[in-house]
Amino acid sequence: MPGGKVVYVPLHPPSDGHERTSSASNWSIDMDELRQAITPRTRMIVLNTPHNPIGKVFSRSELQAIGDLCVANNILILSDEVYDRLYYAPFTRISTLSPEIAALTMTVGSGGKNFYCTGWRVGWLIGPAHLIKHVAAAHTRICYSSVSPLQEATAVAFEQADAHDFWASTKRDMQSKMARFVAVFDELGLPYSVPDGGYFVLANLAKVKLPEDYGWPEQVKDRPRDFKMAWWMIMELGVAAIPPSEFMTEEKTGIVEDYMRFAVCKDEEVLETAKERLRGLKKYIQ
Repeated sequence: MPGGKVVYVPLHPPSDGHERTSSASNWSIDMDELRQAITPRTRMIVLNTPHNPIGKVFSRSELQAIGDLCVANNILILSDEVYDRLYYAPFTRISTLSPEIAALTMTVGSGGKNFYCTGWRVGWLIGPAHLIKHVAAAHTRICYSSVSPLQEATAVAFEQADAHDFWASTKRDMQSKMARFVAVFDELGLPYSVPDGGYFVLANLAKVKLPEDYGWPEQVKDRPRDFKMAWWMIMELGVAAIPPSEFMTEEKTGIVEDYMRFAVCKDEEVLETAKERLRGLKKYIQ
């Protein structure tokens, strides 16, 4: 809206991600790359933790380095923390690291993500008044307001969550689903990133050989390998996954084109069906 230019700094997978399973925390940001992306015109850094699609929870030291960089350059921080209740590793809010960092930070939250009702589209922004007032002004020109009954329902959900052990039970439930689902990749010898948060898992399918003579449709044939893999898996196996290169700029797609993002926030029956169908990959693994 205000004519800004977006500059992307990617997270990098572990160098042996195509060979072995490891924590999503091993995906890393190159701080030199981040510093070089900053110019005197840089106004804001957008951060996502727990991260989608990777499942990484940024460590306290990583957040401190990013925060210190923003303080030194007077850069605003927009911290997308919509999965802030679904983490399996120590989780730190960047706004809590220092008063100087807090003065620059706006934190995004989501009732839809917290309570698994994303269609509600109830969210919020927390930050200092001198920043929030500008967001509030822009908000009146974008959507004006969320539906009032859904705001009320979100408030009641927060009031009731602790009494029903909701946060801890959802973590246990999601970790159980994750363990159930990734067992098929262990069985097939396909490595993956074990998420520190959220309900997505990135599996590395570099070992899967796609048929060279496959009839790719126009909208897929010139896309990166993960797009082809996504199409092929839907058509041949009946399993839908997200190509992570969709999260990347065109020149950086090579970083993730061997990965696929799978969602485990499904009923056990769906997960078991998906696992059975994914076993069809076996004959294509080299």
